Amino acid sequence: MKGITISIIIAVGLIGAVLILGKNKSGPGEGIPVNNVTIVDGKQIIEIQAKGGYSPRKSVAKAGIPTIIRFNTAGTFDCSSFVRIPSMNISQNLSQSGTTDIDLGSPTVAILQGMCGMGMYPFEINFTN
Repeated sequence: MKGITISIIIAVGLIGAVLILGKNKSGPGEGIPVNNVTIVDGKQIIEIQAKGGYSPRKSVAKAGIPTIIRFNTAGTFDCSSFVRIPSMNISQNLSQSGTTDIDLGSPTVAILQGMCGMGMYPFEINFTN
């Protein structure tokens, strides 16, 4: 009986530690915006990795600036190799390896939502002032 009680306490402690440490991670794909936006020659470039989903899943960019989403692929054969952005009527095959640029024009303040061809892997770009 004593051994079972100790095992339960250890298991609860390990589960608690995993939950606490897991909340502090903020890498790509975790829903926290990362620095994947640059401005080159007056154009804003948002870089997103496409393979088994999109990373980062959330990006923050400036509204009113000519913008390109640059999808980087490396042996991408899953449904994330086809991008849809319904609000802009965009449906685009990505190269299996390399980069594919999609010109968004100069977006207004909005949250742009995109996804893979099957709708399984979402991403969003928050355009702010």
